[in-house]
Formats: sequence, structure tokens, C-alpha cells
Amino acid sequence: MQTDFKIRSATVADVPEIFNLILALAEYEKLSAQVTGNVENLQADLFGDRPCIEVIVAETEENQKIIGYALFFTNYSTFLTQRGIYLEDLFVLPEYRGQGIGKSLLRRLIEVAKERGCGRFEWSVLDWNEPAIAFYQHMGAEVLPEWRICRISL
Repeated sequence: MQTDFKIRSATVADVPEIFNLILALAEYEKLSAQVTGNVENLQADLFGDRPCIEVIVAETEENQKIIGYALFFTNYSTFLTQRGIYLEDLFVLPEYRGQGIGKSLLRRLIEVAKERGCGRFEWSVLDWNEPAIAFYQHMGAEVLPEWRICRISL
């Protein structure tokens, strides 16, 4: 069954639902044990005095249920001397996949990047997540095999 949905910016009232979707994403990626954050921190980072992230959501038209989200933030390319957008999370509930929701979220972020004059729109994908890799390539993304993520956990 096709779901009617809309894409919109998140509001403060959405934060608990977004956090639940973050938990669902972590479960899907088999990383639930790594989730140590909470709703309060997410809300502060989205809507506090110094917001550092943004979220757009996919919401059903029928009952305004949030069924997907994209969390992103501004990054910077010194080579381009331009801002960019980094997509941290893209997630759609499994029962709503295959209906164009993920595509709509990505397309909206591409529009946002163009509106803001960004030079790049980037994200990472787990190497085992073949469905996501195929989806991203279908959307026109280039998967860069020569780059690896480096991290220092504090």
C-alpha cells in the first residue's frame, strides 16, 4: 500500500519521535549498544542556544506519524572553499521502505544544499549495507572506496 507523506523540517515536538527512530536505526545497524545519547541532548543540539544539527522528517499525511528522518549538519571543504552538508543519518521505518520516502528525503537535502550554495553533499555508509549502497548509487552518489573514516572517541 502506498503511503501519502510529506517532507518537512523537524519541530521541538518531534524530538522524542526522532530519537525513537535513531534507536531503530541503531538496531538495524546492529549498533544499539553504542547509543548513549538522550532526548534532552538531541533537543538541545537541534533547538538550543547553539544548534549544530538539523533534521527533516517524513510524515504520513493521514495521521502525522513520523516514518523517516534525515539528520545533517554543515561541514566545510577547504579545497572548494565552500560549505557542504554532511548527512549523518537517513532512516525510513522498514514497513514504509520502497515508497520513495528515502528518495524524497535525499532530494530535499540536495535542494537545501543548492539553496545554501554548498559545494558538496556527503555521507558515509557501512560497507556491509548493500541495499543502502545500491540505493545511493541509484540516486547518483559516488561511493569513494579510497576514503576511510577516522575517529577518536572522547
